[in-house]
Amino acid sequence: MSQQGTLSQQVEAYHDWKKDLIRQIGRYRLWLQDNNLFSEDISTRIRHGLELLIEDELTIAFVGEYSRGKTELINALFFASYGQRMLPSEAGRTTMCPTELFFDRTNNKSYLMLLPIETRTGDLSLQQQRKRPENWVRHELAEDNPTVMREVLSEVARVKSVSIGEARKLGFDEDMLETDPRLPGNVLVPAWRNAQISIRHPLFERGLRILDTPGLNALGSEPELTMSMLPRAHAVIFVLGADTGVTASDMTIWKEHINTDHADHRAGRFAVLNKVDVLWDDIQGETHTDDSIERVRTYTAEHLGMNQHDVLPLSAKQGLLARVRNDSELFKRSNLGLLEKLIVQRILTHKEQLITQHLISDLLGMLQNSQAAMQYRLKSLEEEHAACSGSALDKPALARLAERAQKDYDFYYKKLITLRSSRRLMDSQGEILNNLVSEKRFEAHAEKVREIMMKSWSTAGMVRAMDHFFELLEIDLSNLLAEGQLAEKMVGSIYRRYNEDSRARHLEPIPLRAGRHVIAIRELRKKARRFRISPKNLMSEQSLLIRRFFNVMVSEARTLHSRARSDVGRWPQEALLPIIQYSMEQKQLLEHQISRLRDLVRNDRDSRAERARLQHAIADLRKQLELADNMVRHIRKPAPTMIQQKVVNIYGSA
Repeated sequence: MSQQGTLSQQVEAYHDWKKDLIRQIGRYRLWLQDNNLFSEDISTRIRHGLELLIEDELTIAFVGEYSRGKTELINALFFASYGQRMLPSEAGRTTMCPTELFFDRTNNKSYLMLLPIETRTGDLSLQQQRKRPENWVRHELAEDNPTVMREVLSEVARVKSVSIGEARKLGFDEDMLETDPRLPGNVLVPAWRNAQISIRHPLFERGLRILDTPGLNALGSEPELTMSMLPRAHAVIFVLGADTGVTASDMTIWKEHINTDHADHRAGRFAVLNKVDVLWDDIQGETHTDDSIERVRTYTAEHLGMNQHDVLPLSAKQGLLARVRNDSELFKRSNLGLLEKLIVQRILTHKEQLITQHLISDLLGMLQNSQAAMQYRLKSLEEEHAACSGSALDKPALARLAERAQKDYDFYYKKLITLRSSRRLMDSQGEILNNLVSEKRFEAHAEKVREIMMKSWSTAGMVRAMDHFFELLEIDLSNLLAEGQLAEKMVGSIYRRYNEDSRARHLEPIPLRAGRHVIAIRELRKKARRFRISPKNLMSEQSLLIRRFFNVMVSEARTLHSRARSDVGRWPQEALLPIIQYSMEQKQLLEHQISRLRDLVRNDRDSRAERARLQHAIADLRKQLELADNMVRHIRKPAPTMIQQKVVNIYGSA
């Protein structure tokens, strides 16, 4: 049985597809430079597209109650080639803190970073802590020695004994913690708040990122995990036990942390019925086993309100064992391959669609601009060639061509002056938009709310202050949306006038898309309502509640606000770029044409030599257009999962 399963192959294919897109963008940049069509504006736009591709990651979160086999499933999917469990997944409570698995492509190193649980009592959020490496405990991972690496990784599961009072200060519910058998009155809490594992693995090197979450108590005690990290995962794998079914705590996790309105799991939410091997019954035969599994699967789908095809019965333990032993029959029976196929079919396809909808359509628009300009150049050269077809140069015809080219040049020159004036207008409009989402404005809102909360004498006052913070942000973003719509109308009228006056009919404005930021803040406001009515938060002392609110909700709002600011900051410069690019390219081409034509009119040239020169130029131009067509074909090439169009055949489905 091949160690490289469907998931590995498809993530590799996805990575190769992105690499080819990066290569085509590089080719386009060189092509523009070779044909004197390059500009700083185009360079900025191309660089932005490249950054999106290079930094692109695919995050899958594994969520479930303790002892459901999440970490075992991760071991089976990604670490079977080591021949042993790399992450601690023995019986009992193992992964005690949120753990992120990836590969640090910037530093190109394998390591384990651990954030002490005591940092919860400080003022820094997890996101802020990531920028403070001095606060973390770092262990290097010996890539050439799996046994040593496994021992180091076992540190993730370490717990420590604390008093009940200390556990409360750390944000834990003592009723959900194990008591310390050695120290009566103490409870066991995770030693670490967060674990970051950079490990060299083909899939992680390709941008796959895994979030392994602990059980319900840890989910509830680390709000940033549920408010930010989990909702941002592209997909969630909800791990249940086939032996326990859907328990009350499973349903709590599902309702409060996964199946929520504010989660952005557009690539899917899937349930895995793990430990299905406990239902294998060799005495009563395969039919009885299949019926038992199907009953559990149907029951699970109904309770979770899911499509039955999104509930997968499997055995992570048997899948891992099968891969280690290279047992294809056992691997097939474990159903692990079905989960891999589902990830390919739904999650990778979603990522491919995002790239296709945004980056590829933008790139093709730029190429279409460039091709239109080059087609105009070709037509002009062919007209020049016709004027040189006789025994002598047709100087009157060449003069007429030069005169027409001069008129066209003057037209695009004036257009560029007008567009630069329009861009200055856009800059002033952009200043209005930027002020609405400025960092200074955000921090002023935050500071104002902090003061209100600190002066508040009641819980009700604290709650009103928290909601007031989001009200202020929502007002700003609603004003941004209104101002943005006015700006987009102005841009639309500029494009209409331009397209009516010029040969270009394919040019369309780049939208601001401010609405998505308004939606994001509104969704966060909904999360904040749940945060405010949480009994744990309402019963917290004032200073702790303020710290928790700012560490979680304000920190998340700051991230969303920063994204809005980034988009708004770029848009005024990019909105007019398609027509500026087209005008600039036409002006540059006409400039060369006028100079050449006037030189032909002024000087006596051998018509045969001139024809040969023009034939060479036309042939070269056609070759350049062929190169552009080739780039378009490569860029339009369907993504890997679209090529295959495979349907995932889920266990038990017809």
